[in-house]
Amino acid sequence: MGDIGDYHSARIQEGIAIGALGVNLDALKKPTATIKPFLPDDISDFSDSSSDSSTGNQHPHHEEHLPQGIIETEEELERHWFVGSIDQGTTSSRFLIFNGEGDPVASHQIEFENLYPRSGWHEHDPLELLSSVEECIDQAMRKFGDLGYSKENIRSIGITNQRETTVVWDSNTGEPLYNAVVWPDTRTKSIVRELKSRDGSDQLMDLCGLPLSTYPSSVKLLWLIENVDAVKQAYEEGRLAFGTVDSWLIYKLNGGAKADKPVHVTDSTNASRTMFMNLRTLQYDDTLLKFFGIDKTKIQLPKIVPSSDPVCFGKMANGSLAGVSIAGCLGDQSSALVGQCGFSPGQAKNTYGTGCFLLYNVGDEPVISQYGLLATVAYDFGGGRKPTYALEGSIAVAGSGVKFLQNNLGFIEESSQINQIAESVPDNGGVVFVTAFSGLFAPYWIDDAKGTLFGITQHTQKGHIARATLEATCYQTKAILDAMEKDSGKKLENLAVDGGLSNSDLCMQTQADISGIPVDRPAMRETTALGAAIAAGLATGVWAELADLKEVNRNGRKVFKPQMERERAAKLFRKWEQAVEMSKGWLNEQGEDGQEEDDNDN
Repeated sequence: MGDIGDYHSARIQEGIAIGALGVNLDALKKPTATIKPFLPDDISDFSDSSSDSSTGNQHPHHEEHLPQGIIETEEELERHWFVGSIDQGTTSSRFLIFNGEGDPVASHQIEFENLYPRSGWHEHDPLELLSSVEECIDQAMRKFGDLGYSKENIRSIGITNQRETTVVWDSNTGEPLYNAVVWPDTRTKSIVRELKSRDGSDQLMDLCGLPLSTYPSSVKLLWLIENVDAVKQAYEEGRLAFGTVDSWLIYKLNGGAKADKPVHVTDSTNASRTMFMNLRTLQYDDTLLKFFGIDKTKIQLPKIVPSSDPVCFGKMANGSLAGVSIAGCLGDQSSALVGQCGFSPGQAKNTYGTGCFLLYNVGDEPVISQYGLLATVAYDFGGGRKPTYALEGSIAVAGSGVKFLQNNLGFIEESSQINQIAESVPDNGGVVFVTAFSGLFAPYWIDDAKGTLFGITQHTQKGHIARATLEATCYQTKAILDAMEKDSGKKLENLAVDGGLSNSDLCMQTQADISGIPVDRPAMRETTALGAAIAAGLATGVWAELADLKEVNRNGRKVFKPQMERERAAKLFRKWEQAVEMSKGWLNEQGEDGQEEDDNDN
């Protein structure tokens, strides 16, 4: 699913990593032999010893029934259908295979290198993103084969991806022209400042639902055109292809430039993160393109199609799934909402990944927030169905805050130890940690804040800072929930959760206490990947309608109920809000050191 002032995972799923962290992931790039069903894509494991999750791949025939809507021939009775899901996140790629009951039966995950060439810059090698996906598919298919199945048993494939991350390539050769600029990247701050001064900037939110910030793809594309000679030349010559990660993967998996008919598409959930798409028409808007100075005759924008379609996304051209249809595509946070089966207005989910992303289903008409939230497309399943919209609140730092304690401060050796160190003290000891490593996202949108620790005394221990790190995500979630209540006029009754940090019972209980509403956690927490599988399965007959999904992923859910007195929770939240105010103003237009920022790459 960066700075607001990376204004991603991040999704959620996809999330944020920041240049200042300098995280070295080289040691993590070795593919995992087996992935536990509930491992997050960006944090190794936050499970408490009392966690209710199970482990290991399951045989698909652990239950002998399929959802309603599937009619099988006698031959098919012996071989249930499955759906594959590509889950391309900020720090890893995965491929999972789900049965008709929504259970993962085989999977593989690979962490790849995140690049931080300068402070605040965050990049990926587009070819490494592609190769990691292809290897995950091949490895998961080997495990699937060990269960006695083959690609003939897979009805279709869905894709879910980190949003906003921008890829540009040469449409003639199919080769990338620069590294992917990742959603939390903050190099575009000066561009954003200039755009905010243009006439018409105050009209953008109503058209596309997003505020001007370093977050969306639009400003990343402008930076690339202005600062990378190869990109600028391709643009002037009309051979520049632009897309988010979904478009890049779909293009390459279909054969790229070598295909008879190259496939260059995106779905509306991803397109809604570019600032180029009109929320109501679900098509590119001339007013928006003109505002950003994009000449659509010089650039190849991906065609916007529904999130679920049996034809538009093409077929796998090569590898162990060659010939299998790609039939679903959802940005990671929308995919998590679908995976939680949040199909009714008023339902909400929060994904605790690298960053943290809360989506609230508002129905078939967009709601433009007046309280610092984003308006976005939740999903568009086509087939005569109306698109569904959501209010979204994005938090820059969630699981990456734990990584900061691990990699930068050396508090822990493994992410899973965060609970142990946090529980070594009874409370935060008065410590508040505003994790504004690259500004604050919703509902604050403060781009001049810096990460700031308050309340440190000689009594302060590692456990206090660990608790304050977890609480920072919970406080920001509470602020988003308050804004959603104001925008919608309705108080949320419960919050469905997923993502790596949701594995922490301590963090989820803290969330329930601070927000004052129950927190509902599924046993099977691969909801982001499941959402993409659902989109593909709906397009290819695995499920006929949304009603067939009402029992998917319902078993073994755990509900955390508020236990803290409301007066104490309110007092703690007021202290957090005070700390947010005090964290402002650490960045100015001249940069941290008083020197003018260099926004060029040369």
